[in-house]
Formats: sequence, C-alpha cells, structure tokens
Amino acid sequence: MFPNLKMQIFRRGNHQNQLAKAVGIDETVLSKIIHGYRNPTASQRKLLASYLEADEAWLFERFEAAPRRAVPENERLAAEEETGDHGDL
Repeated sequence: MFPNLKMQIFRRGNHQNQLAKAVGIDETVLSKIIHGYRNPTASQRKLLASYLEADEAWLFERFEAAPRRAVPENERLAAEEETGDHGDL
C-alpha cells in the first residue's frame, strides 16, 4: 500500500478517475497501484510524482500492515471465559 500517494491525491483535491485521466493511466491500474496490488512502472512513478508535485521516493514509500495471527478456536473460547466476553451471545 502507498499511503502517501493516497494522501497526496486527497490533499490536491483529486479523484482517482481524474488523476488517471490526467496522467494517462487506466483507472483500474491506478487503483491497484494505490492499494499496493501492483507496482508502478518507472514512468508511472515519474508521471504521478510530477502531476502531484511530490517527491517520488516519499510518494511511493510502502506501508505493510503486520499480519494478523489467527487465533485457534479453543484459545478464543478460553479468552472469552476469562474475560466474560462471549461475543454476540
């Protein structure tokens, strides 16, 4: 995910579809870039940084959320018993 890219788009008052059209990138491709599902090409990085008037390296700093650990059912139930929190029961 590129949170700085998303933030800069918002700061500049752009919408993704407007930005995509302005820099000649398909809207779907731009969305995938913003959300980290696709890496931008060197030319896409330059175009976006130039249009958004931002430092390219800063704009494309990655943020990776820490993976969540799956809690086995028996551990979850034991924790609920200890806290008295039984969810939606």
